Amino acid sequence: MLKMKKISTLLCAGALALSLGACSSDGASGTDKKKESTGYPKKAISVVAPSGAGGGWDLTARSFTKVLSETKLVEVPMTVENKPGGGGAVFMAEYATQQKSNNDMLFVNSPPIIINNLKKEGNSPYGYKNTTPLAQLTKDYGAIVVKADSKFKDLKSVLEEVKKNPRKLTFAGGSAPGSMDHLVAILPAFKYGVDPTKVKYVSYDGGGEAITALLGGNADVIGTDASSVQEFLKAGKVRVLAITASERLEGEFKDIPTAKEQGVDAEFTIWRGVFGPEKMSDEAKSYWEKTIGKLVETPEWKKEVETQGWEMEYKNSEEFKKFLDEQETQVRQLLEALGMQK
Repeated sequence: MLKMKKISTLLCAGALALSLGACSSDGASGTDKKKESTGYPKKAISVVAPSGAGGGWDLTARSFTKVLSETKLVEVPMTVENKPGGGGAVFMAEYATQQKSNNDMLFVNSPPIIINNLKKEGNSPYGYKNTTPLAQLTKDYGAIVVKADSKFKDLKSVLEEVKKNPRKLTFAGGSAPGSMDHLVAILPAFKYGVDPTKVKYVSYDGGGEAITALLGGNADVIGTDASSVQEFLKAGKVRVLAITASERLEGEFKDIPTAKEQGVDAEFTIWRGVFGPEKMSDEAKSYWEKTIGKLVETPEWKKEVETQGWEMEYKNSEEFKKFLDEQETQVRQLLEALGMQK
């Protein structure tokens, strides 16, 4: 049986100097001409969260742009666009075909960029190989969540109910079947001996919509990233039954047991990173490698990461690409074990 902890994730900055220009002499006139760099970036930068507002991608994109602007590491305007659909697959189809040379559009993603490309149902023909990976920024963990007034007080009570009747409870998440939130939601049940294909799962466009469904009584349990539910936990609106980390987190989650503590060996790490287009220019790639490398060292970014309940996990472009290659192999093994590979 596949060891799920292998899926635990491990995400940019090497820098190349830009050559600005060389002077040449015009033999006829004797005047000098300069070849100038394009001076990237000149236009506003758009950072896409391929989901609705309120989920992990959205929060990452907004934190990323906010701190880059506040620290003046990027002096052109930066905006965040939400482009939901298919757990990120709709945006990837547009980006890989229509924006493949657009240096002014970046996007954030996490394991779904690999999962969506490898899963059987509703898979995307496009994945990280159709992008330029720029950096891993952070890591997060999965959370199994119910409403604050739910009858379920711990993970085992949910799993016992599902074991008796896998269709009785409605699980939900902010991504399509076979995608990340689905895997987070059903992973404990799978490790508990329940056939994951029989668990009822409803997908929403982003973690924010999944939480709304839970609070509105349209779902019994959601699988999502821990950082997305931090404020709802603090406000007393939800109960987090388990975290898919190897050990307890700090801050708002310090009293939440891990799945492993409760006898369920379900670990899942959610990395988040920044990507550019497949045909990104060398100048733009070099700019972002250098800029993101500076960003992750700033006190403002470190404070933002702590505020959002994430953990620092920086990888430069080369390290990130190598890591994604390794992750592809591990995710394929996981999907094969769940019978969800294409």
